Amino acid sequence: MLEKVLIANRGEIALRIQRACYELGIKTVAVHSTADANLKHVLMADETVCIGGGPSNESYLNMPAIISAAEVTDATAIHPGYGFLSENADFAERVAESGFTFIGPSPQLIRTMGDKVSAIKAMQEAGVPTVPGSDGSLPEDAGTCRDIARRIGYPVIIKAAGGGGGRGMRVVHSEGSLINSINLTKSEAGAAFGNETVYMEKFLERPRHIEFQVLGDNHGNAVHLFERDCSMQRRHQKVVEEAPAPGLSHERRMEMGERCAEACRRLGYSNAGTFEFLYQDDEFYFIEMNTRLQVEHPVTELITGIDIVKQQLRIASNEPLSFTQDDVQLRGHAMECRINAEHPRTFVPSPGRVNTWHPPGGPGVRVDSHLYTGYSVPPFYDSMVGKLITWGETREAAIARMSGALAELVVDGIETNTLLHREIFQHAAFKQGGTDIHYLEKRLGL
Repeated sequence: MLEKVLIANRGEIALRIQRACYELGIKTVAVHSTADANLKHVLMADETVCIGGGPSNESYLNMPAIISAAEVTDATAIHPGYGFLSENADFAERVAESGFTFIGPSPQLIRTMGDKVSAIKAMQEAGVPTVPGSDGSLPEDAGTCRDIARRIGYPVIIKAAGGGGGRGMRVVHSEGSLINSINLTKSEAGAAFGNETVYMEKFLERPRHIEFQVLGDNHGNAVHLFERDCSMQRRHQKVVEEAPAPGLSHERRMEMGERCAEACRRLGYSNAGTFEFLYQDDEFYFIEMNTRLQVEHPVTELITGIDIVKQQLRIASNEPLSFTQDDVQLRGHAMECRINAEHPRTFVPSPGRVNTWHPPGGPGVRVDSHLYTGYSVPPFYDSMVGKLITWGETREAAIARMSGALAELVVDGIETNTLLHREIFQHAAFKQGGTDIHYLEKRLGL
């Protein structure tokens, strides 16, 4: 087992990783910015190192500072969490070259799956269904681009090969705006991701967002932990996640899950990962793979009883998976609400001092958060300050528990999106299940 892990992240996910390390007897090193000296996991870590100023580029994106912190504390491994450098192949490479274990897949696979064009090609070779599209980057020739769009059929969507998080994409409804949209997306992609490569796909008009959690080890084993439905989104950002996906048959679930696990075996994928799909008319279309731990991993943990972060640590310690696919059993239903420090109507970030923090409790309720009374939310980072997760024997029970937990949650001093979540859980369409990725924005009039 790893002896000492440096946690190259902050907030709730850093605390989540730290708790898993404690349970496995692993010492932890917390790196932090000058704005994060009072984070809960920093106060609880075995060792701490300040790596720079408040802005991310001075601290959590500062590769030399993070690796230097690992060196001075004699850490043996680095866990990147999610966001920041978690899917940066250059960082994973530098970690390995410096003699540390990167808790994630190989740099080569991060690089392959991080480029959407190469990822689609890899999935096609592995037998995973993909969205009809250009099957590669778009050429410079405008006539060829128009031919591709006609073959696919409008509407189409232009996507940046290096994009992610809902950025670097543009929907095109007619041929007249195609070339201008391609050029605009290229320009934006170059500025945002340093890569102007774009590709084209069929734009599905009412899809759901369903993803499959996988685990692979260094010994050729891979399993899936079923799926999550993340269709409740605003501007391509997930708001509510649940597992399993409403209305998906067990046979379809197992078929797609096995395809994902087999793709991992073919690729030699190690550690945790997620295959993301658009799902429409009982058909799955691969859109991307996240080569890291997901924000929404707790709902999968609650329906399987498998601690995904502990598995990451064990896999990074070169242990084989201790269970097979037949051992993974689905039980009950789980929901997750992302609690953001933002106005529930305008979505403007709301940093500041937390005067009162009262998390809910009771059977089937889990809260993953770094907040505490007196803590000040800094203005430099993502607005998510916690996750409220509930479990029930049925979907209806999980929804009822979430409604009660949201009513019990108290966060005073800063604005949060709790009111939005309370409204969502009263929507008849959400209670019925199966809403598409456009539902929430239409409901909000966006």
